[in-house]
Amino acid sequence: MEIKILGTGCPNCRRLEKNAREALAKMAVEATIAKVTDMQEIMTYQILSTPGLVIDGQVVSSGRVPAVSEISSMIATALS
Repeated sequence: MEIKILGTGCPNCRRLEKNAREALAKMAVEATIAKVTDMQEIMTYQILSTPGLVIDGQVVSSGRVPAVSEISSMIATALS
């Protein structure tokens, strides 16, 4: 599983990364987490605002920081 955090490194981007790592740890799921800070690359995902969360190439959230439980649900959906 590959998870990407889209954003410039703002506090919300860092909080999203923390929540994603926490969700993965609680679920005992192996994944790589990559931070995408290049605006040109972020724009390829066609999101209107950051932070963005991408799971296995699919944008699952943008413009907000989902709770750990919500991210866990997104990961479970991606695994099924």
